[in-house]
Amino acid sequence: MGGMLWPTVLMGLVAVILLWVGYNRGAGEHMAGLKAGGTLTLQILPLLAFAMIIAGMIPQLISREAIQQWVGDESGWKGLLIATVAGGLTPGGPYVCLPLVGGLLRAGVGTGVMVAYVTAWSLWAVGRVPMEIGILGWKFTLIRLVCTFFFPPFAGWLAMRFFNKVSVI
Repeated sequence: MGGMLWPTVLMGLVAVILLWVGYNRGAGEHMAGLKAGGTLTLQILPLLAFAMIIAGMIPQLISREAIQQWVGDESGWKGLLIATVAGGLTPGGPYVCLPLVGGLLRAGVGTGVMVAYVTAWSLWAVGRVPMEIGILGWKFTLIRLVCTFFFPPFAGWLAMRFFNKVSVI
């Protein structure tokens, strides 16, 4: 939890400054901002809570040996491909993905595997594909997916090759 202290303090400081600026403008921006923030919190909180439960349950329900075999430091390309597919299929924003990654790293999943997961989640976002097709067209979407196809496993391989022995959490 110590790693979360400074980002939390910084975000709190920025929030207080923005509230102060909004209040001093005198047009009620501070109240509109608080209301919008509260609405967003109510929308995201259930998803965040479920992501945290999943992140906490994975290491409890899956043995460390199984994790090491399938997606641990020594899982190689098998782990990278599993993480790539899982990352591409993971719905939601960073409030879903990042708690899952944190829990998986603590459970013994390899750094390279998690790099592949996060890279696939950010590049592929399968849940976003229907909107992308609707707005940008199927041809552009297909080109983008084909052009980014090899990046997640390659990024994971690089991390596995050069940074796997680095403690990240």
